[in-house]
Amino acid sequence: MQIQRPSWLPAYIPELQGLRGIAILLVFVYHCHPRLTGTWVYHASLWGWTGVNLFFVLSGFLITSILLESCNKPRYFRNFYGRRALRIWPVYVLVLLVCYLNAPWFVGPTTWEAIRSAPWWAYILFVQNLFHLTLPPSIGPTWSLAIEEQYYLMWAPVVRFLRRPWMLASVLVSALVGSPLFRLTHFAWITPTHTLTHLDGIAMGSLIALGLYTLPLSRRAWLTIGLIAIPVGFCAAGTIAGGTAFLDSALTTCFAGSVLAAIASTGSRSPLNAILRRGPLPFYGRISYGLYMTHIMVFVYFGWFDAKMDQYGMAGNLSVVVFRLAACTAVATALWYGFESQILKLKRYF
Repeated sequence: MQIQRPSWLPAYIPELQGLRGIAILLVFVYHCHPRLTGTWVYHASLWGWTGVNLFFVLSGFLITSILLESCNKPRYFRNFYGRRALRIWPVYVLVLLVCYLNAPWFVGPTTWEAIRSAPWWAYILFVQNLFHLTLPPSIGPTWSLAIEEQYYLMWAPVVRFLRRPWMLASVLVSALVGSPLFRLTHFAWITPTHTLTHLDGIAMGSLIALGLYTLPLSRRAWLTIGLIAIPVGFCAAGTIAGGTAFLDSALTTCFAGSVLAAIASTGSRSPLNAILRRGPLPFYGRISYGLYMTHIMVFVYFGWFDAKMDQYGMAGNLSVVVFRLAACTAVATALWYGFESQILKLKRYF
């Protein structure tokens, strides 16, 4: 079976940028949920953690698409890992440096004590999620980054050497089935952020890419599958899967349907597609990595503002959320235009 991009699928899908924007805003709202107590959005904000699942599905699709298109090209590993390093490492290292060089503010102890006690080897190897470590809140979000890096370290060689689609599909289905089973085991060595328990989203995104590149289905058929998966996953998450080890699997199904529907409907003139292509959502999608990596640090840095607003009750809490959003947006925007986008220009060498 031949692996190739379907003729109707463009190289760039702008709607996915909007979905990425939704994902980062979900995560932001979740980390603000204590300040939303008593408001009509409080209970919804408790589900903001699901934005990470959406990130995983998007990442799985996008990266696997790149791997499938380049698997027969020269310098496969050099180009892939070089581009990933440019995308991930600069901001990652910058965040670690800012956090630990300003340890009294962001960590607690002095800089030297923080560096001496920090699991620096875990950060370098992207394995901080595999051990029962207490990460400083400012760099707590790096657990999901570690999962992605571990996955692609292993997935790129698999795509390169397992040329038959059914072999790749078997690996991905095994990950989809295995993740909830590992969540059921409760082994002492499995941490809450362990890679084996969070493979659903990335594997599903990868499976979407594999299906699009190998199965001779029409655009309409893919759209139908996506539109069916959304309510199925949503209803399962709210009923039979809720509170179980299969909740993430249900959410992954819902988000995979959303991603697949966005892909299959790309370019259409529907209001939903327009919202995903233009306006604030794709903007937040563009700056999402910097926002994800720095938002807790911004919360900590402006803790003095939180303290001043505490006396004003709910109005003060809402003011804190609005201020946090504005500050985090400003930091992430500056980071994107002044740092990330400049470094990403080096991708042309890979």
